[in-house]
Amino acid sequence: MKESITNRVGRIISGSVNALLDAVENAAPDLVMEEAIREVDEAIDEVRAELGRVIAGKHLANQRLMDESRKHEELAEKIELAVKEGRDDLAEAAIARQLDIEAQVPVLESTIAEASNQENELEGYVIALQAKRREMREELAQFRKAQEESKVVAVAAGSGQTNADSSVEASVRKAETAFDRVMERATGVGSHSMPDRGDASKLAELDELSRNNRIQERLAAIKNRSN
Repeated sequence: MKESITNRVGRIISGSVNALLDAVENAAPDLVMEEAIREVDEAIDEVRAELGRVIAGKHLANQRLMDESRKHEELAEKIELAVKEGRDDLAEAAIARQLDIEAQVPVLESTIAEASNQENELEGYVIALQAKRREMREELAQFRKAQEESKVVAVAAGSGQTNADSSVEASVRKAETAFDRVMERATGVGSHSMPDRGDASKLAELDELSRNNRIQERLAAIKNRSN
C-alpha cells in the first residue's frame, strides 16, 4: 500500500534515524544525505500535486454550488408564474426539483469546507518540507566543510606526529558529529525514482520569493502592532 502523504511528511519532518544508519553501512555519508534531500524534494512535488487536485476539486464543487443556487432561484420564479396561471401541476414539479437541489446543497458545502481544510493542511506541509530541506542542506554543507578541514589537517600533519594525529582524530570526530546531527533530523531513504526537475531552479526561486514575502508580511504585522 502506498504511504499516505500525511504519514510520509510526518516521517520526513520527524526523521528516521535507523533507515539512514542502515544506508550508511553501504554508502558514503554525503551521498546518503543527498539522497535524503532528494526524497524531501520528491515529497514536496507529491504534496504540490495533491494540492493541485484538491484546489481543482474545490473549484468544481464551488461551480456546482453556484449553478444549483442559480437553478433554485430560477425555479422560484417559475413556481410563482405557474401559480398565477393556475398550473399547480407545473408548480409541484418545480418545487420537487427545488427539494432535490436543497438536498444536494449541504453535501456540496461540506465538500467545499473539507477541500479548504485540506488545502490549508497541504500548504502547511509544503512550508514545513521546504524548511526541512533548508535545514538538511545546511547540515550537509557543515558535514562537507568538516570533511575538508580533516583532510587539510591530515595532509599538514604528515606521518609519525602524535599530536597531529590527535588533531586529525578531532577533525574526524567533528565531521562525525555533523553527520550525527543530520541523522537525528533527516528522513528515511527509500526513493528509487527521480522526478523530472527541468524546472527545479524556477521552483526554487519561486519558493524563495514566497518565503521572503511571508517574512515581509510578518515584519509589517509586527511593526503595525508596535505602532
